[in-house]
Amino acid sequence: MFRPKSTLEQWRIFQAVVEHGGYAQAAEKLNKSQSSLNHAIAKLQQTLGVALLEVRGRKAYLTDAGDMFLRRAKSLNQQMQELELLAHNIHQGWEAEIRFAIELAHPRRPLNRALQNYYPVSRGTHLQLFDSVLWGTTEIILEQKADIVISGQVPKGFLGEPLAEVTLWPVCHPQHPLALEQGILSPDELSQQLQIVIRDTAKNPKELTGWLKAEQRWTVTNFHEAIEILLTGMGFAWLPQHLVEGFIQRQQLHRISLREGNERKFFTQLIVPAPERLGPSANCLLECLRLSHPLTASYWLNNKKTTTVELSPPTTMS
Repeated sequence: MFRPKSTLEQWRIFQAVVEHGGYAQAAEKLNKSQSSLNHAIAKLQQTLGVALLEVRGRKAYLTDAGDMFLRRAKSLNQQMQELELLAHNIHQGWEAEIRFAIELAHPRRPLNRALQNYYPVSRGTHLQLFDSVLWGTTEIILEQKADIVISGQVPKGFLGEPLAEVTLWPVCHPQHPLALEQGILSPDELSQQLQIVIRDTAKNPKELTGWLKAEQRWTVTNFHEAIEILLTGMGFAWLPQHLVEGFIQRQQLHRISLREGNERKFFTQLIVPAPERLGPSANCLLECLRLSHPLTASYWLNNKKTTTVELSPPTTMS
């Protein structure tokens, strides 16, 4: 096992001497004697066999090698500071890790804004984000596999806060037979075509929601894979409006007109499966999520005193 020949304190002293412009100034900042700093740097250089500093007059200057070592020393000292801060935060009840499950159809722009606001105040918490779909999301809630969940439905016995309205459109390639048909189509005409569907992430998927009447279906893992297949001219799919609008405007995809059920709408919900287990970091993330989504932001800004984080006004959902 590797045993270091130098100490973290020596590297801290080395960084301080450079940053404060000399041994005397660094000794004052570190509340140490100048002789102890001289001895520490001399010992470090002797151990390494590399000259890090050279003294000219009353000032210490970096050597070329010292410049390279300084960058590494700064990183080392920063990592140690973060390590000890993490230990302090955990001792104070701050979580080391948060598991966050997100329904695949949920709009990413307000979500990413929430994460952007959470990061500076996360104190080193390891955030595990993973996508879930349909019954897989419900399964995560029921089995309490995540601390925070954004779901398309609220299972019985749980509370949810609406975050965003999601609209699903049936779409295909502009040259697909469904797009070339004259007039408004019936659902029966859809059932004769290949449907691209998103794989349910549950251990035991249950096809209980959505339009699934097509006899031939191909299953993919996410919406982007579905779009790639549609762009080749094959099949149709029900996809979120916020993902396909741009493709439709560029005439790369076509929105299918149906006689009935031309779109499907639902709200994504913010759910905490086990509120009693939630720690301060998770609560901070919850606050960021609420304030970044227009449906919840107005309520929380008007009715709650948010002291955890300072956030800018919420943006509109896309």
